[in-house]
Amino acid sequence: MRFLFVVCFISQVAIAQFAPPQGQTGSTAMYKDSSAFVAWASACKITRGLQDISNTSSGYATVGDSSSAINIADGNVVSLGDGGSAICTFAHEIYNGIGYDFAVFENSFDGDYLEFGFVEVSSDGVNFFRFPATSNTQDTLQTGAFGDSDATKVNNLGGKYIVQYGTPFDLNEMQGISGLDINHITHVKIIDVVGSINTTYATHDKNNNKVNDPWPTPYASCGFDLDAVGVINQQSNNAIKKIDDNISVSVYPNPASTNLCISLNNALANDAIIYITDINGKTVIQKELESTENILNIDVAMLDNGFYFLQLKSNSICVTKKISITK
Repeated sequence: MRFLFVVCFISQVAIAQFAPPQGQTGSTAMYKDSSAFVAWASACKITRGLQDISNTSSGYATVGDSSSAINIADGNVVSLGDGGSAICTFAHEIYNGIGYDFAVFENSFDGDYLEFGFVEVSSDGVNFFRFPATSNTQDTLQTGAFGDSDATKVNNLGGKYIVQYGTPFDLNEMQGISGLDINHITHVKIIDVVGSINTTYATHDKNNNKVNDPWPTPYASCGFDLDAVGVINQQSNNAIKKIDDNISVSVYPNPASTNLCISLNNALANDAIIYITDINGKTVIQKELESTENILNIDVAMLDNGFYFLQLKSNSICVTKKISITK
């Protein structure tokens, strides 16, 4: 007698994966020298956490100070300690533009050893609201003090990327929150994730999952190591920026698919150059604009989908605009 065995395979529902480490396709890591950044945090207030939250005699984190978190990312950091926090302020308010609006820099030395931080924003300095963070990292085995983490398992947590590469945040995700004006962000707060999976000390993502990262780290440099907060959309750089009383620049369509038009309401006094750069600051298109031209058409069909930055530069002006390529 012949028997027929039918074997059924039930596929598992894939856990959502997020942007990979810097240098891999699809990464959102932003290099510190990217032309996207128009400003940096100008002041910072630090509240230190313990070196080991489970041991009150361990003392507090001590590496760095508030000055380490201001100006451009340079590798000099302030360590927050377990559950410690930093509140950064800026010369001008951050607003919700197209794509990412600011980025948080940590100092991961290899892109795998990752210490995470929650990110919150405020438009009054009193009421703070947290970006909806996700951690799909397993929470049954504690990541050790020198253990690695997988960047593709986390989203909306500071610290995803290697030193000098920031994790970007989009204020559009915070729309509709009562008490928050996403076009007038005055404060950005970074709070160290206590990476313990011990229920007593654990911190949780938006789905109430424990966020597992290297712990315990009972050292002076423990916790999230804040390097900088870079601003992409700042109120003083909003909308159509006036070059002088007679000239303004507009870019359309935006998003674009195959062709981008740059229009000036008046001819420039000097010849100018158009640069289009990706989020890592790499120039992907460069065109000259003659002083007699009011309109320049640029072929962008070869660009991949995503966000780019367009700069118009001459001897006397520099205008930066964010553009989106969608096909």
